[in-house]
Amino acid sequence: MALMDELKMRNFSIYGQWLGVLSIILGLALGIANIFHFNLLILFSIILLCSSLVLIFIEIPLLLRICPTSAKFDAFIKRFTTNYMRAAIYGVMSLVQWLSIIVDPSSLIAAAVVLALAAGCYALAGLKQQEFVGSTTLGGRGVAQMIV
Repeated sequence: MALMDELKMRNFSIYGQWLGVLSIILGLALGIANIFHFNLLILFSIILLCSSLVLIFIEIPLLLRICPTSAKFDAFIKRFTTNYMRAAIYGVMSLVQWLSIIVDPSSLIAAAVVLALAAGCYALAGLKQQEFVGSTTLGGRGVAQMIV
């Protein structure tokens, strides 16, 4: 299934997954860019970088098979297989980045917005009782089976 076919399915979990990938890219870029502040914003930058690294393993399941990770980490990541759990983790990560405004308004707000949009998409998929569908482009069911 091609990317455009996936987007035409009108399943909000696909939209959430692609917004998640966008938030990974933004998180890594903005986390590195804002880490050079000499105030408490460094803490929020480090949290965003760590969040982005966790999201990589949540959104791209192929990496769990390729990268050597511990059993504890794998069990933690496998908790986020439902739409509601993904909405929850994205919501918490977004809230943390929104709290960075207290220290200093910065470009971390862009990451907070995209994380909130991804959380909203996953929550909508859960409310509409849509089954979680992973993108095959990102290593969903079909690609992950080919590796084994």
